[in-house]
Amino acid sequence: MTVLVTPQDAVAAVHGKLRQKWAEAVCAEFGVGDRVAFSVRLRPGVRTGKAVEQLGYTTWTSWHMQWRDFCDRLPAGVEVDRAAVTIRGVGGDFPAVLNADLDGAAALLDGAETPTVDLGRARKLASSLQSASATLTPSTLRAVYSLPPNDVDVLISAVTWLCQHPDAGNWTLRQLPVPGMHTKWLDTHGALLRDVAGRDVRDEVRPRLTVMHLTYVDPGHAVSGRRRHDAWTTGDVHDIAYPPRVVLVVENRDSRLWFPQVNDTIVVEGGGKAAATLLANVPWIRAANHVVYWGDIDADGYAILDRFRAALAVPAPDGSPAKHVTSILMDATDLHRYSLHGVNHDKAGRPIKASQEDLPHLTEAETIAYATIATAGPTPFRRIEQEAIPLDHAVAQLLRIFKT
Repeated sequence: MTVLVTPQDAVAAVHGKLRQKWAEAVCAEFGVGDRVAFSVRLRPGVRTGKAVEQLGYTTWTSWHMQWRDFCDRLPAGVEVDRAAVTIRGVGGDFPAVLNADLDGAAALLDGAETPTVDLGRARKLASSLQSASATLTPSTLRAVYSLPPNDVDVLISAVTWLCQHPDAGNWTLRQLPVPGMHTKWLDTHGALLRDVAGRDVRDEVRPRLTVMHLTYVDPGHAVSGRRRHDAWTTGDVHDIAYPPRVVLVVENRDSRLWFPQVNDTIVVEGGGKAAATLLANVPWIRAANHVVYWGDIDADGYAILDRFRAALAVPAPDGSPAKHVTSILMDATDLHRYSLHGVNHDKAGRPIKASQEDLPHLTEAETIAYATIATAGPTPFRRIEQEAIPLDHAVAQLLRIFKT
């Protein structure tokens, strides 16, 4: 390849290399990985007078003059290596390679509208990570650099705390007494903490016990005078009133509390996106003949159904077999039947956003409904809330399941 690289093009190339390799270069300063050089060949393929002649002497002279002016004002940490070329019998040294160290590369870009990286901050973060005995790699440095200052402080505090506590089994994930860490911080940053700490505290803590609220809707139970509404906790001595043939998981509390009577059925209040984790390993749910999910017709409702179905599609840790999850009132037919209740804004009046999440465990009819309400393109509405659908319609759907 024959080409002459101008100073402007060389600076742009250094900018691209710095954007790609700044983390590797900073880590190398702290003894992690090899030294990174930011180099750009300035005249690849142009080594002889014949090559210069093919380019044209006017082009060559103009290029050389640009580099002579540019080399007069090179910042510290940047140099231009030269190599000999004989032109018309006269030899001379001409620019061949621009080399810059990390600071030199950053200095070349001084005044750029969007600085690639604040090297002072990057070095300070790398130093803080090493001082806390955290794992310093280019990927962890990039991830930490992207955090706001408060989250960086919490991360360093968490790494320090973990070094002081080799066993986190006395706390749940939300009980960890890490200074400055709010109870849900690990929901977002748990993977990064694992990478920098070298251990996954999410696997070490004691599990949160599943606590679910449920309603007995079997008419035989109702006439017994015993409680209609109940709660069940993993590991407790309390057991449910009767083994259900059908377990219906709903998302709305009103839908659970006021669900009509249906033989051999228990209605369970789900935990939103946590439903898969909370309910998948409950023995009496796995033992039911039918596990049914009914949620909102919106992106979140289908995401919950997808995860719940995936969780029950494999055996439980206690050996309970896989279980198929059926949905009711969530397919394309239902979408059109209840379209009068469709809305486009959430409870705060904000437009409901589209979703691009892939949900591989939906049926064809569910997928059509999901694509209709979650599309990035125009759609009549994005949500039909569960409460808008009459409960007797849900009963009718359940009764069809009983016939299978």
